[in-house]
Amino acid sequence: MGQTSTVAAVIGAGPAGLATSHSLAQKKIDHVVLEKGEAVGNSWSNVYESLRLHTGKHMSALPGMRLPRSTPLFAPRHNFLAYLGQYASRFRLPVETNCLVTTVRREEDEWLISTDKGELRTKHLIVATGIISEPRVPHFEGQEEYGGTVIHSADYRRPEPYLGKRVLIVGLGNSGAEIATELSRAGVRVAVSSRSGVNFVPLTLLGIPIQYYSRWIQVLPKPMGEAIASATTSAVGRLRGRPIIPRPQYGPLQRQPVIGFGLVRAVRDGSIVSRTGIMRFTRDGVLFTEGGSEEFDEVILATGYRAAIGMLGNLIQRDERGFAARDRVVSVDQPNLYFVGHNYGTIGALLNIGRDAMLVAEIMASRIP
Repeated sequence: MGQTSTVAAVIGAGPAGLATSHSLAQKKIDHVVLEKGEAVGNSWSNVYESLRLHTGKHMSALPGMRLPRSTPLFAPRHNFLAYLGQYASRFRLPVETNCLVTTVRREEDEWLISTDKGELRTKHLIVATGIISEPRVPHFEGQEEYGGTVIHSADYRRPEPYLGKRVLIVGLGNSGAEIATELSRAGVRVAVSSRSGVNFVPLTLLGIPIQYYSRWIQVLPKPMGEAIASATTSAVGRLRGRPIIPRPQYGPLQRQPVIGFGLVRAVRDGSIVSRTGIMRFTRDGVLFTEGGSEEFDEVILATGYRAAIGMLGNLIQRDERGFAARDRVVSVDQPNLYFVGHNYGTIGALLNIGRDAMLVAEIMASRIP
């Protein structure tokens, strides 16, 4: 690469980066997409093999190209990866692969991007790195003395290595619930630990993906939307007078709920055990806040992710979840800095990505002479 320049640079060639690149091309804005992996969608190629999209395929397409007709309603990971490759090829998007961005800094009114291939100057910078590459890994008291293995769910691929073992899943987002259920179906002894509880909603309602309803609910007055959302939330059930899986204080519209009832069914039939939060690790397992300890061979931390924006250093402020302070897609700290793929909600990340990508392109087109 040496040292080159362009009007705009996009960091990341996952769904957010590709959607942004297409939207910029539609506005005839010269740009390049920098991707650290060997191909587009690198982060998606490194998640658990059984992953499927929760949004139906009609709400999962990027701007300008539908998913193929043959794609199942809820696209498996390999189908979506193939779609990303086809998307980049069809629109001839200017993606530079095997290009790791190390640092970004301001020089007068430009951005100077340092990569392992050289430096790039650009007027406008779009960060589309998402969150998958930045797992949040908490540390627990006593973890050093634990004799088993602790990994993040980002490193989980398939159930076979866990056969015959006792496994604890810590955290109950969608990935944690799905991994726990997959392990249980494979015959693994599984427990799940949830500190604050979780809301559940069905994958479909009357045969329609639940997130299609979320799109309609958004246009309703907030109290009405929350009432409808609560009505579709799983009652979760009770066992011996106590909730099988605790319900949190917040509603399903305030934070992303777990989509699908597979985990609830597994807890009800006893194939997965529900526990409270972790007080500390022991040599052989975990002591829970509810009292009592249990032995585990493996612990999988499904404790979420942070925005992958480390290359920006101290140039920006961050919120409590690690996302950059922004007004929708525009940085509140730096000029000509934008973020795509960092807005989440009940309608699904991919639909938000498409909207944000087109918004960034519109804003940039209005700022470029």
